[in-house]
Amino acid sequence: MRMKPVGERDPVAVGIAGLLVLALVGLGAYRADSLPFIGGGTAYSADFTESAGLADGDEVRIAGVKAGEVTGVSLDGNKVKVDFTVEDAWIGDSSTVGIAIKTLLGDKYLAVDPLGDAPQDPDSRITVSRTTAPYDVTQAFDGLGETIGEIDTAQLARSFETISATFKDSPPDVRGAAEGLSALSRTVSERDAQLVRLLKGSKQLTRTLADKKSSFETLLKDGNLLLAEIQARRDSIHLLLTGTRDLGTQLTGVVEDNNKQLKPTLDSLGRVTAVLVKNRRSLDKVLSLTGSYNRLIGNTLGSGRWFDNYVCGVVPRNYLPPQEPEVPGCMPPKQGGR
Repeated sequence: MRMKPVGERDPVAVGIAGLLVLALVGLGAYRADSLPFIGGGTAYSADFTESAGLADGDEVRIAGVKAGEVTGVSLDGNKVKVDFTVEDAWIGDSSTVGIAIKTLLGDKYLAVDPLGDAPQDPDSRITVSRTTAPYDVTQAFDGLGETIGEIDTAQLARSFETISATFKDSPPDVRGAAEGLSALSRTVSERDAQLVRLLKGSKQLTRTLADKKSSFETLLKDGNLLLAEIQARRDSIHLLLTGTRDLGTQLTGVVEDNNKQLKPTLDSLGRVTAVLVKNRRSLDKVLSLTGSYNRLIGNTLGSGRWFDNYVCGVVPRNYLPPQEPEVPGCMPPKQGGR
């Protein structure tokens, strides 16, 4: 049977068919994540009584191994609907899903326990009877702090003491229990202020940790980068350490090889030093006289190529002019050598 060319077909029918094809292609592109062999896994949903801090992008783990992620957390009536995807993992029709605590800073993840004989229908939502949510410790401390603040501990202590007095004639077991309650009430009453401060401090600590969550994460990431860099430079650090060790070995050998030549030289230097120390006073006197002598030589030769000098007592006194003053200690020698 010969097929009609497109040009001979009804243009209205061809246009409608083309629009349907384009709509299917657009829908496929929009829901590409849900398509087999293309999307990011099989999509499931579960009902919880509370979200417990779970958020989009949190991990989905099966037997402790990451198998997917949470894609949505929304309120559905009096329940919380959690959408998640799982890749390359089997989930049975009796599987249980729980919100678990990942870190002390409050991160959560979705823990799936794959149970059942038949696979879970992705279009059938997992009911609340098969889901669990953790109890938030921060909320517990906050609620306990508020409750302790509203309790009249003194009145509570008097109530327990009244109970103890009422059961004082009861059997030993009952009387012991009542006395224990009375002692407990007195302890709580005496430690009321300390307990309130402890709970307030715990509340402040949890808030501080929550506020510094990003800082802790950055610190851990930076520490991981540092360790990775040290790992990458391990060979270089090893070569540096081995090179330093070899250098120390070579220096030790050099010292040992030259010890015979250096030892006599050092001994002679020690003897010279000892002689100099022994004649220290003579050396000091020589140095002081040398200073005066050098100054005299400098004054004599300081006029260039001429000698600048002064000779005293060469001419007799009677040959000098009358106005020439007599210089004490500078007289000519007497006749006869005396």
